[in-house]
Amino acid sequence: SIDVIDLYSTDAEIEYYDLVALEDDRGHFPEYRAVLLYRLDLERRAPGAVRALGRLTGSIDEAAMIGMNAAVKLEGRPSDAVAAEFLRTLGIAADRPEEASRWSRIAGHTRDHLVLVVISMALALLTALPLGIFAARSAAAGRVILATVGAIYTIPALALLVFMIPLLGIGGAPAIVALWLYSLLPIVRNTHQGLVDIPRPLRESAEALGLSDGTKLRRIELPLAAPSIMAGIKTAVVINIGTATLGALIGAGGLGQPILTGIRLADTGLILEGAVPAALLALAAQALFDGLERWVVPAGLRL
Repeated sequence: SIDVIDLYSTDAEIEYYDLVALEDDRGHFPEYRAVLLYRLDLERRAPGAVRALGRLTGSIDEAAMIGMNAAVKLEGRPSDAVAAEFLRTLGIAADRPEEASRWSRIAGHTRDHLVLVVISMALALLTALPLGIFAARSAAAGRVILATVGAIYTIPALALLVFMIPLLGIGGAPAIVALWLYSLLPIVRNTHQGLVDIPRPLRESAEALGLSDGTKLRRIELPLAAPSIMAGIKTAVVINIGTATLGALIGAGGLGQPILTGIRLADTGLILEGAVPAALLALAAQALFDGLERWVVPAGLRL
């Protein structure tokens, strides 16, 4: 039970709760209007589109916007259907596109999500494993490498995504680069730690056999460090799957898309449409790498 609340002048709740919007007679809040923003060459490439958009100028007043917002937010109607209905009242033909089924939407978002995760994790493995090995070989280089990947990891995921936009624009590319950078620390640190923690007698035994550095690394050191390395990879994959949902904020798609749309429309079903598959994907990835670990890690070390 309240007397006063702040609102937007086109909030759906104005009509629903029969609220009275007070006049801002002192002009404290600056007015803002919806504007059409497009490249100048659009007038040459698609003059019909510019004319169609121009027909909307001045056609949506506050009452119309309140009604459309209420239809979507309070009545739960699809936003594209409400928009198409309004356009028809203006005499503008607007056919509502066929709505994809929930399962097909989930499948499409999951596919896009997997593309982000698989590519970024492949890049992370190709770079993080050599960096971890090099860090274990040289103490000085190790300090620099671990400090660098640690500093990258301290950057908030959303900020890292935004930093990529001036360099790579929006879409999948900046999201993949950000996810790749974010996945480095667990793999680099665990690879380094796994190699450093190999008992000295085992190292000396390998040297006594006269094995080359490459053979020692491939046949002795990496198998011994495999449990630690796999733990780092599993951690990176789970973090990557969760962080990839933020990629939707910069147009990368994936399972973050229904989450963002659900938050905007206050639709719990849409939020779960992205959150539940993301959680299941993380569990599936964990199970996959648990099985892969049995193949990678020598049987003696598993015991």
